[in-house]
Amino acid sequence: MKQVAVLGLGRFGRKLAVSLYENGADVMAVDKCEDIVENISGSVTYAVRADISNADALKGLGLENMDTVVVGIGSELTSSIMAVMVSKELGVPYVVAKASDERMGSILKKIGADKIIYPEEETGERTARILMSDSFMEFFDIDSNLCILEMKPKKEWIGKNLIELDLREKYKINVVAIKDDNRMSSFVDPKKPIEENVTLLVLTEKKDLKNL
Repeated sequence: MKQVAVLGLGRFGRKLAVSLYENGADVMAVDKCEDIVENISGSVTYAVRADISNADALKGLGLENMDTVVVGIGSELTSSIMAVMVSKELGVPYVVAKASDERMGSILKKIGADKIIYPEEETGERTARILMSDSFMEFFDIDSNLCILEMKPKKEWIGKNLIELDLREKYKINVVAIKDDNRMSSFVDPKKPIEENVTLLVLTEKKDLKNL
């Protein structure tokens, strides 16, 4: 089970934490506001009240046990810097940081953030889906039911063709295009083995994302 800490429970952070939990992650949600922590406590694995701007408080959270830490306090640069630096110091493998603008994003990237999230471009739900998969690269809504995923092939798919894999039956997905060497082709040869370096564009219903 993926271990994720979400630091800062504004609208984005709350939605992300709940979506991650609903998608099967073990989620620690952290905020300095007691009411916010209490309200979300029933929707995540555990909720903790802590001052994210305080290094000692951050080090007491057990972040070193997390697979991913999401710093969701994009309006507070100093607190975000502290949270990113402490997370990387503790050896967290993957740190995602929310930024209010490109300048802030650039700063957080330079001090160690692995991915920068801009709230006007990303939603908590969309980010949760990408974080929960080792294969997902991008996620695009089509409507309330359908979505398109840009994803790397799973290890067990490599060397097999679409006929052998029977992805429609096993995963409820349709491969609509394959990108190789930055060239996208909508002609998908079902008999050609899937290579490790390609990117797949797949169409699926959102309810079937859990199959991946």
